[in-house]
Amino acid sequence: MMKIALPCIAPFCLATIALLCISLQAHSQILNIERHRLKADTSNNFLMNLRLGMNLNNRSAAEDAPVNLYGFNSALHAIYRSKNHGYILIGQSDYLRINENTFLNFGFLHGRVNFFRDRALNYELFTQASYDNFRGLDPRIIFGGSTRYRFVETEKSDLIAGLGAFYESEKWRHPATDSFVEVEFIKVSTYLSWRQEIASNIDFNSVIYYQSGYDGEISDYRHRVSGNINLNTRITKRLSFNNSFEFGYEDKPIVPITKFIYALRMGMIFAW
Repeated sequence: MMKIALPCIAPFCLATIALLCISLQAHSQILNIERHRLKADTSNNFLMNLRLGMNLNNRSAAEDAPVNLYGFNSALHAIYRSKNHGYILIGQSDYLRINENTFLNFGFLHGRVNFFRDRALNYELFTQASYDNFRGLDPRIIFGGSTRYRFVETEKSDLIAGLGAFYESEKWRHPATDSFVEVEFIKVSTYLSWRQEIASNIDFNSVIYYQSGYDGEISDYRHRVSGNINLNTRITKRLSFNNSFEFGYEDKPIVPITKFIYALRMGMIFAW
């Protein structure tokens, strides 16, 4: 019985471990970039992280039931600060296949310009291209702008709110019929960003977004809420323990998929 059961369990276990490793590595880089931006550190005008990773093995549980795992992930995070403005480029791709089954195929590239970044009232232009084949999205194209206002700015705390609008184009694959649905929207977007130093070695930061747009096909508004909450505890100068919670909710998905998705991650971060 054990010989029969193990091959069935092995792909799930391998997928779980690989997904966890990919998520922790990707998030650790994003967290560092966000903290640099929130603190408005002017000691470095250019910051960049580039990561490439690949996983290939065939650690099968049984000779007659091979399990071949292939995974690839990459991330690019860059910030450049001129005298008055800030430029941000963030990209990520994650792919995981076990035998002939694809468990993960996700990626995005996001560019943003922050005008007059040191002023309490400042402005942004942004664009993004993304795909999520596992959920049936390929591609999503976004470009727009927003006004940001910094309500609080101290050494230990930042509170920023944003209001803007953007154009969004999406192409979805229906999970039941494999047909494609293409949509376009003009959406309003608001967000609230908060960073708080709880103690000398504990840092909290959070960003919550709300987006809404009218869809003439259903004569109603579609709403989206998403967010990222992080708690980072520094153990030593270079070693930290991170907890993060990411979520997304759409009240009226374009195709019938899960409305609420989330990821809870915990892991160690090594900085140099």
